[in-house]
Amino acid sequence: MRFGRRVKRTLGGALVLVFVVGLFFPESHLIPVQGATSADWNAHSFWYSPWGKSGVHKGIDIFARKGTPVLASSTGLTVYSGNFGIGGRVVVVLSAKWRLHYYAHLKDADTKSLRWVHAGQKIGSVGNSGDAQGKPSHLHYAILSLIPRPWRIQSGAQGWKRMFYLDPGNWLISR
Repeated sequence: MRFGRRVKRTLGGALVLVFVVGLFFPESHLIPVQGATSADWNAHSFWYSPWGKSGVHKGIDIFARKGTPVLASSTGLTVYSGNFGIGGRVVVVLSAKWRLHYYAHLKDADTKSLRWVHAGQKIGSVGNSGDAQGKPSHLHYAILSLIPRPWRIQSGAQGWKRMFYLDPGNWLISR
């Protein structure tokens, strides 16, 4: 019983910290693959349809050699680290402004759930897990906003979901 209260208190404190960080500190979005530039992904792949089992490509694929370090794009709380369906080995980080950063197809993960990570910290390595098996190694990177943006809704395939997704290519900066 005491363990459950301690976990809730820790998680609650971490979420408050993420919220406060979002209010007072600018959010940076570093390119999450070490050494990558905008030339390593297709700028037109975000929201490309048709796209495999998911129907629409809700992120970008940053291609790199297998094992290349994957870095936290933003400072935040790791809310999930493990295997997740077609994403394979994934890490999900909650950052400022209630944004979830989704890193998929990892070879391995170097963080665990409920761990704080800093922008630029190694959180895993590029791989081809999940439905990327047999394809060139890459990081699938997506940014989801937990705060809906209804003005972004469009007609077309899964157009209503656009209110939750940001185009990572527009947010990433080089170091």
